[in-house]
Amino acid sequence: MRAGYVSLSVAAIAACLVSCQAADSSKTSSRASTAAACSLPALPDFAQLPVISELPNPFVGLNGKTIKSKKDWACRRAEIGAQAQAYELGTKPAAPERITAELQGENLIVSVADKGKTISFTAKITYPKTGKAPYPAVIGMGGSWLNNEELAKQGVAVIQFPNNDVAEQLNGSSRGKGKFFELYGADHSAGALIAWAWGVSRLIDGLEATPASRINASRLGITGCSRNGKGALVAGAFDERIKLTIPQESGSGGSASWRVSDDQKAAGQNVQTLAQIVTENVWFTDSFKRFGQSANRLPIDQHSIMGMVAPRGLLVIENTSMEWLGNRSAYTAVLGAREIWRAHGIETDFGFSQLGGHNHCQLPAAQVPEVNAFVQKFLLDAVKTDTAIFKSDQEFDLNKDRWINWKTPQLK
Repeated sequence: MRAGYVSLSVAAIAACLVSCQAADSSKTSSRASTAAACSLPALPDFAQLPVISELPNPFVGLNGKTIKSKKDWACRRAEIGAQAQAYELGTKPAAPERITAELQGENLIVSVADKGKTISFTAKITYPKTGKAPYPAVIGMGGSWLNNEELAKQGVAVIQFPNNDVAEQLNGSSRGKGKFFELYGADHSAGALIAWAWGVSRLIDGLEATPASRINASRLGITGCSRNGKGALVAGAFDERIKLTIPQESGSGGSASWRVSDDQKAAGQNVQTLAQIVTENVWFTDSFKRFGQSANRLPIDQHSIMGMVAPRGLLVIENTSMEWLGNRSAYTAVLGAREIWRAHGIETDFGFSQLGGHNHCQLPAAQVPEVNAFVQKFLLDAVKTDTAIFKSDQEFDLNKDRWINWKTPQLK
């Protein structure tokens, strides 16, 4: 972490996380998080973290016990969120003192005031020409790389969230820059991904407070591609008002496992690893670099962060032609993540589609019906829509038991 946060221990961070999430949800008209009723123990510092060679068991709580119910999952989810913020992402601040929003044409201007400072950002809304207001909407992290014409045909609006304005991500020199850091200080622990997640929550606050926006804030999805796909996943994980999350070709820090990517790299493949990504940009908290040579000391992995979306809808879109994204790594991580939906008895609310033969962030025509199915189910209330989608056009030499050596409980 940077100056001002160096002496803040992991235990201190963990102690504030539940109260922060509770405050965030208490100031919104619909709850952003179910963490308010959960109590978290202190998290160990880096030096006390054990080595875990496989994907960490998402069903074992910090007390060492296997969870048994869906109610237990709510608090287990809070634990994973605390671990993700403490070790990987930095802290997502609580809801600020005041949020206002104003619609100017198709632009929603969101203003946020906290601790004597005020910032604002503008989100452009593209309305469909069909359907009926208030419209369901997909928030695009920096834009949407889905087939937006198809979304419009279904009566779904697209909202462009200005993530680079909220937190810069030009390169390693971008740390502490952007409107989030104008509000909370350049030395805040947040990396860009969690800063964007905070901004998306403020956008949703603004939509809830502005009926003139003609957006149904109870029917929202989020998407993004590549680095913005990482951000879409984090935003969907940390705000339960988002009904559908679609990270597209998000790779390392998104749908790919840190551990499996290291394994791919060791096998001679050109895969982005934790050791490399922390030198490239400022997506993560500065102290995440401690795990560069020891990803297996992370108490979580990306399957855990994907699991935070459960029991809401998640469709992971990946590209087998992009080895850099960790194609085998992503496939392995989603196998682990899917078990969380399976434990809830809603396996088909989790989708995975991995197709190659196209350029990065260019959605193939074959994946458009899959996106449409999830949109219809989660944003258009067509709850009987078939979303049993789990496929890859590549067969991987994969020892599943090597990475997933735990049993999936049936949560009551």
